[in-house]
Amino acid sequence: MSHACSSARSPAQPSPTAPIEIEGDTFHVDAAVIGDLLKVAPAEVPELMRSAAITSICERGVDEHAGQFRLSFFYKSRRIRLSIDETGRILQRSAIDFGDRPMPKSAHAP
Repeated sequence: MSHACSSARSPAQPSPTAPIEIEGDTFHVDAAVIGDLLKVAPAEVPELMRSAAITSICERGVDEHAGQFRLSFFYKSRRIRLSIDETGRILQRSAIDFGDRPMPKSAHAP
């Protein structure tokens, strides 16, 4: 199951417990986490998301990954992924930069 489900928490709003807060189907990710991996200033992340320059998808884990989520963010030629547990704790993070080449359509696939 994939759908857009993320928003960036402004760097001025510190995280109470984890870099990612989960409220129903919405994930609030600390802008510093997104910005660091996308090579963007954290203060710019919320506006880039509002303008759809940064896009995202969310996948819910099944079977052995039940209770986990994978959040993917896309900006220019970079894709980042955060695998998290149901408390918002980051289990794994990854980033790929396609450089001057356009991001392949397959990079947007779950």
